[in-house]
Amino acid sequence: MTTTVDFHFDPLCPFAYQTSIWMRDVRDQLGLTVNWHFFSLEEINRLEGKKHAWERDWSYGWSLMRIGVALRRRDMALLDDWYAAIGAELHERGGTPHLPETARRLLEGLGVENELFDQALADPTTHDEIRADHQRVVDASGFGVPTLFFPGEQCLFGPVLVDPPTGAKALTLWKVVSGMAALPHVYELQRPKSSADAALIGESLRPYLRGRDWVSINRGEVIELDQLVERDGK
Repeated sequence: MTTTVDFHFDPLCPFAYQTSIWMRDVRDQLGLTVNWHFFSLEEINRLEGKKHAWERDWSYGWSLMRIGVALRRRDMALLDDWYAAIGAELHERGGTPHLPETARRLLEGLGVENELFDQALADPTTHDEIRADHQRVVDASGFGVPTLFFPGEQCLFGPVLVDPPTGAKALTLWKVVSGMAALPHVYELQRPKSSADAALIGESLRPYLRGRDWVSINRGEVIELDQLVERDGK
């Protein structure tokens, strides 16, 4: 029986955030241990010749994860709270947690001293921890988030959600996901998207798109909603 799950996320991914809501609900119902880990969409989609995220003084999702590293070193529960706070700010309220001033405010809201923000960004080893988490997914042939690792290093991408189930329905989905993890030669299970599905996805992404003031880290250009769904939600 699965009792521990490693959940890799990029804080800017709306689909990973929705899945994290479901994951917390399952955790609370079943008493699972969820370990939060990182993965960088910016790095996996980096164009040749472009700077790595760790070569910039501030890099949206990467810098938020550096703060997360510092929090995780103290207590995994602090990283849990941090991800929930920055996720809600961007993906529910359409805010800008990827900007330093907003990130500082959210960190203070967790009751963490302001000095941790600067310490995390001054410590080069926070880069190292993110790279190690990221490489774990790459080494497993992973490509995006959410990526889940189960005992025995069984790795799954997904589930991709926009309306995360709770209660009994959350547990039904957990049985599907954990059951697939127990079958290492089942490689893919996917639901085709209808027009109604696309409309639901578009509505769920509305706050994220309001707060999304950066260009695509995939191709260096602003992408339309249908492209975003195809890239991040397939």
